[in-house]
Amino acid sequence: MKKVLLSTLLLSLPLMSYAQQMFATPDEAANAFARAIAGNNDTQLTALLGDDWRQFLPPQGADPEAVARFNRDWKVSHQIVQQGNVAHLNVGQESWQLPIPIVKASKGWQLPIPIVKASKGWHFDMSAAQDEISTRTVGRNELSAIQAMRAYVDAQYDYWQRKQVFATRIISHAGQQDGLYWPVKPGETPSPLGPAFSPESPGEGYHGYYFRIIASDNAKGFALLAWPVTWGETGVMSFMVSQDDRVYQTDLGEDSGLKAIAIEKFTPHDPWKPVE
Repeated sequence: MKKVLLSTLLLSLPLMSYAQQMFATPDEAANAFARAIAGNNDTQLTALLGDDWRQFLPPQGADPEAVARFNRDWKVSHQIVQQGNVAHLNVGQESWQLPIPIVKASKGWQLPIPIVKASKGWHFDMSAAQDEISTRTVGRNELSAIQAMRAYVDAQYDYWQRKQVFATRIISHAGQQDGLYWPVKPGETPSPLGPAFSPESPGEGYHGYYFRIIASDNAKGFALLAWPVTWGETGVMSFMVSQDDRVYQTDLGEDSGLKAIAIEKFTPHDPWKPVE
């Protein structure tokens, strides 16, 4: 959750800001950033990140739980790791790394992002941060997609125990139990899949991925296909799984959506490879 908060925050910051505060050392920059986060200090964040930082935040704002975890981990451990003209802030016992290098310019350390060296002093490198945040987001979504595929397999076998058939839908029709998910009242047995697989808005996807039930290579089995909502941004790899609970993956490229729509059957052959 902490990674989600900071990645969302930092990815949405402007690449350049002309009102950012400069610092003599990367430690000073990191300490100022931590104080601003801990105090929820908009004025200080403006001084650190530039005048326009607020307009780049997501509408729902920062996740309070993520902020609390960052503050707690900061107290446990934090350190600056510097390599030449670039420094990174590592936080917590597991040394989670803030995806913002701090860069040096001629006038000192400047927030936010890696901390890197330029002609006028040290400053956070938003361009490098965006690349890192994008990589982390893709990796996180792909892992969630794989976990969702396995949850689907478990849900299908749960459904079989109840109905003696495999489901052909993920979301049930209103008032029915013809899919793996249906809403329940307090005290009722939950459906095989949870509500997370029922997006609030049509076309929203789940953790950056779309899912669709496809035919299995076994007439008595089942299969599922997953592909990124936006290739290269929410994910890169596409996935498929069958009743054998073995997930396969491949990169369908920029046309992942169109290619995925054309896939009707589970075919674990080249270019699909098992997920290790």
